[in-house]
Amino acid sequence: MADHTPRFTEVAPRVWVAHYDWMHVNITLVGGSDGLLMVDTHGSAAQARAVAEDVRRLGAGPLTGIVNTHEHWDHHFGNATVVEQLGEVPIHATDWAAEHMVESAERTFAKYEDAAGDPHRDEILATALRPPTHTFSSVVQLDLGDRAVELVHPGRGHTAGDLVVRVPDADVLLGGDLVEESDPPFIGDDSWPLEWPLTLDLVLELMTDATVVVPGHGRVVDKAFVQDQRVDLGVVAETIRDLASRGVPQSEALAQGDWPWDPALLVSAVRLGYEHLPRSQKRLPLV
Repeated sequence: MADHTPRFTEVAPRVWVAHYDWMHVNITLVGGSDGLLMVDTHGSAAQARAVAEDVRRLGAGPLTGIVNTHEHWDHHFGNATVVEQLGEVPIHATDWAAEHMVESAERTFAKYEDAAGDPHRDEILATALRPPTHTFSSVVQLDLGDRAVELVHPGRGHTAGDLVVRVPDADVLLGGDLVEESDPPFIGDDSWPLEWPLTLDLVLELMTDATVVVPGHGRVVDKAFVQDQRVDLGVVAETIRDLASRGVPQSEALAQGDWPWDPALLVSAVRLGYEHLPRSQKRLPLV
């Protein structure tokens, strides 16, 4: 017998979140009198078909727009299928994310071409891209009829093109991958580990003590969780600065640092941190 239980759970008035086991991805719907805004679309056409069916099952209104929180594949590979299934709608992202989405996707396709044993390989490679149609550089407001939603680019962190979605009347903030609950925040080869803590400072200014925070991956959290994650990211950034200022070479930093997470997760963070440091914050070896 088919399960007709809605996957989307209302976490605040007319804000629904669906959590998917693969990569612990969250898809969020924000409802207004004009319809629904979907934030992120999952990581393949096959997964997006399930998302579209869950939207239909919820029955909260037509889809009127999509937001991609950044250019990584697990947040936008469902775009084309969602539009195919639920209708042509605007797709919003930051300028940076839109400009780098195809390049980022090509890296993902190349990775999975070589991943013969991965159970999701075929569905990822079968996915067609659908880039954003509407972009912005700093802040934009979307009109959902009786509700305004704000898209804010708070700075560089997980990527250079992250955005957060603020629903002021419901006191909800959707953090994308600037906030992650299922694992420590992923610091990859396109992250900005020294700037991420300051970016989260701006995000925290958009919250109250009661704000419902939806991370890109994992369970719904609160402002205190984001504050704690900001502290840990700050420790990563300051540890890199301290080690570099004392002349510790990058090759020895992971072994010598007192890190908040498993050093194996911080290989890119240390490399990028050393690269991004200004010359004045490095103690260069004397020749």
